[in-house]
Amino acid sequence: MRKAMERQGRLGCSGVAGVELNAACRDEIIPILCALQHIYSQPAVRDEILRAVAADVSRKTSRRRGRQGMDYWSILVLAAVRLGCNLNYDKLQDLAEQHRALRAIMGIGGWDGPDHFDWRRIQDNITRISPETMERINHLIVAEGHRLVPEAVRTARIDSTVVGTNIHFPTESGLIRDGLRKVLACAGKLAEALGVNGWRQHQHLYRKVKRLVREIERTAARKGGGYQQRIQAQYRELLDMAQSLLDRAGGLEQEALKRGTDLDVLSLLAELKTFAQRTRQVCGTARRRVLEGEVVPNSDKLFSVFETHTQLYKRGKAAEPVQFGRLVMIFEDGAGFITHCHLLPRDGDDRSVVIEQTRQVQERLGGRIERASFDRGFHSPEIQTELAKIIACPCLPMPGVHLSAQQEKEATVEFRQAKQNHPGVESAIHALQAGNGQKRCRDRSERGFERYLQLGVLGRNLHTLGKILLARKDADCKAAESRRKAIAA
Repeated sequence: MRKAMERQGRLGCSGVAGVELNAACRDEIIPILCALQHIYSQPAVRDEILRAVAADVSRKTSRRRGRQGMDYWSILVLAAVRLGCNLNYDKLQDLAEQHRALRAIMGIGGWDGPDHFDWRRIQDNITRISPETMERINHLIVAEGHRLVPEAVRTARIDSTVVGTNIHFPTESGLIRDGLRKVLACAGKLAEALGVNGWRQHQHLYRKVKRLVREIERTAARKGGGYQQRIQAQYRELLDMAQSLLDRAGGLEQEALKRGTDLDVLSLLAELKTFAQRTRQVCGTARRRVLEGEVVPNSDKLFSVFETHTQLYKRGKAAEPVQFGRLVMIFEDGAGFITHCHLLPRDGDDRSVVIEQTRQVQERLGGRIERASFDRGFHSPEIQTELAKIIACPCLPMPGVHLSAQQEKEATVEFRQAKQNHPGVESAIHALQAGNGQKRCRDRSERGFERYLQLGVLGRNLHTLGKILLARKDADCKAAESRRKAIAA
């Protein structure tokens, strides 16, 4: 049984609208709570957001039956605070139990409300919200921000960044070890469930795999004379062992298909088949690269047996020449709101999606974007022509010294202003990475990656909206400090 929010007033609780926030505190939770308080006071926006949350959370259950569950407003508040303050679920649980202002914004009284929020319960409720719903909520919050600061929508800054996936540095030997660890563990459980012999020593087999991988890592680190011959011999031994274990696992799969009808058995069988297939893929690329000397294209490689959507990017960054994750395109407006966030396809790049995404944002915002700036990596003559049809003043610098100098001579005042202001989008990207957890995704699967991305954008947009609201009350308060004071005021 669930409800949208706590409408009945409680003793010791002044209501969400009456919560007093400490504007002298510079912690990021204050602007976020202020923004949530404002959203709560706008019934049209609040109810539309809660209906969207309810559609996901209660998709397969009845809201009127069963045990009392978290209300939709509390789920939204905890989802916003999680990456708005870049917290893990343990810290979020502690805040939900101890932070008076947060509990008051959730509508929980000081003395008669629930005192315990298990982190698993919080996680289960937040992860029920789909990425599409989170994106819709972000659009509603941005629309409310544009209602307060209408001039912010006129300008946009667009850039892309790589959000890392939660993986270790991928090597073929390490990936084979990870894959065999899962294959052997699943095979041991499946054999026990079926009463099949031959897998009692699966832990001992995994220790042998680890020993071989450690030897490969030592050889790769030290190199020295005869390095290629030694590393090839060790990889050949590891690949032979992996092939033997995968063949045995294949026989167990056939046995399980004949005898297994139990749901637990079928679940273990599906997991075993998945990791066996991924391990075979890594073994294939390792054999081609190490033993046959072939240059394997990145499209054939697997960079994680768990986060299979991970891609390799070489973007020429001095600090990170090689990045593992996914490429994300960010649209920022004049007030600092992230108006749009797009996860690029695995084989996509900036130029392949910039026209489509810019047109989509311009249509959603009612054609109010007058000036937009891009990085020179987006440039091509075709893109320059198409952007001019979508936006009145697109700032798309040309690559190359001579072309850039010629463009600068012929540029308008608006073009030069947009080019001068464009580097500020790096500040928004850094804020997402440092303050909203977008340096490295901590959630699992590609679907979880999309949700994690939208949760980070939600936290950033609420933080921006809260600073605007706090600055309107008192421009000099510590909680409203911002480099965009002119717009926020």
